[in-house]
Amino acid sequence: MKPLVTMRDALTDPNLFGTVLAGDTWATWRVLLIAAMGEALTSAEREIFQSVTGRDQEPSERVEELWAIVGRRGGKTRAIAVLASYIAALCDHREYLAPGERGSLPIMSATTPQAAKCFSYIAGIFEASPLLKQLVERQTTDTIGLSTRVDIEVRPANYRTIRGATAVAAIGDEAAFWVGDTTVNPDTEILNAIRPAMATTGGMMAVISSPYARKGELWTTFRKHYGAEGDAAIMVAKGASRVFNPALSEAVVSRAYSRDPVSAAAEYGAEFRSDVESFVSREVIDAATMADRFELPPMAGVRYHGFVDPSGGSADSMTLAIAHAEGEQAVLDAVREVKPPFSPDSAVQDFAELLKSYGLTSVTGDRYGGEWPRERFKIAGITYEPSEKAKSEIYGALLPLLNSGRVELLDISRLANQLSGLERRTARGGRDTIDHAPGQHDDLVNAAAGALALVVGTKRFNPETWIKAFG
Repeated sequence: MKPLVTMRDALTDPNLFGTVLAGDTWATWRVLLIAAMGEALTSAEREIFQSVTGRDQEPSERVEELWAIVGRRGGKTRAIAVLASYIAALCDHREYLAPGERGSLPIMSATTPQAAKCFSYIAGIFEASPLLKQLVERQTTDTIGLSTRVDIEVRPANYRTIRGATAVAAIGDEAAFWVGDTTVNPDTEILNAIRPAMATTGGMMAVISSPYARKGELWTTFRKHYGAEGDAAIMVAKGASRVFNPALSEAVVSRAYSRDPVSAAAEYGAEFRSDVESFVSREVIDAATMADRFELPPMAGVRYHGFVDPSGGSADSMTLAIAHAEGEQAVLDAVREVKPPFSPDSAVQDFAELLKSYGLTSVTGDRYGGEWPRERFKIAGITYEPSEKAKSEIYGALLPLLNSGRVELLDISRLANQLSGLERRTARGGRDTIDHAPGQHDDLVNAAAGALALVVGTKRFNPETWIKAFG
């Protein structure tokens, strides 16, 4: 890209961005945007730069990647909208585009509505500036087409849909919360897909997010590139909400810390959570997965156990798993998932038929929905027994079996991905809970873990022996 106007001039010109990030409140963001474009800072600005990047000197040229790890309400979306508008409208990309080709500037977020918020900021910037407004050739609900041959587009954070474009830049919104059941590391896959799209344009990738657990691309990039030892082409900034937005009420932040210090430290303090960690490693899951085994047929003389995770049919999947003991192994035989929307009665009937094929007349499940699962399964000829263990306890019982290699899982990627996405959280009282990460699902793995936990409870599996050996 070839800037037609410096970022510094664009930020001060009232006809461009001069009113968008104006005043002392936005000083930190202005410093970051100027530095990211490889422009020199003043001595006062350099102090601000050092305080949020850990680097004494700004980069001497435009960076390839800008990562801003900032607390909630810290102005991330508005600031990054200015950067996107600048690159799309005030930089010349024609040298890097083939005749007739248009460059893309995708705004990627976990959900389309989240990305649309950044898009609305950008649309507002172009609407408010008579100069920039002249560049808009067309505008829809998810695209702004400019006469600069750049299309600013809302895109879901999906590694499949982002491939193939020629991107002049890319915006990643709240990357710490990009999730998906179709891939183990969705943030890694997405970023690996978008980087080649900018290989021929020299485009910048800008990622903004509040922090979460100490895992994923946000944490890895912070750990490797924050501070003076990081790659000069990758600029990482990190700061609390009020560092980037001093106008945020101190009382609001203080009350959040009073309610939950650990959560507030992440939400407003921009600190990665130390109380959240992965439940089980991917290596352990892969070792437990039987390659190319998708289901085992019923066998005579085998005692099977079934576990169901019910759902009302509108939001979450309804799942079923069947398992049995084979010597000292807990073997997963079959899993079923009915994704919403669906008829609960139809799902129960299908599950009942599968249970009966394995010789089962009863199934265990969680206490979801009061009496309706018991009533529906009874009509289908199956006794529904509420689980004595909560979900977190079931996951806890499964872990030592996985770590000791005593579980055989089916080769189902969605199951493995949900299992690898489980997190262990430690409460202030020291009690651990195990659950899926925010925005993710665990319907399938909940049923599988429940069935395997029932196997552990049989006489062939002596719980006391397992606790002594592997607990």
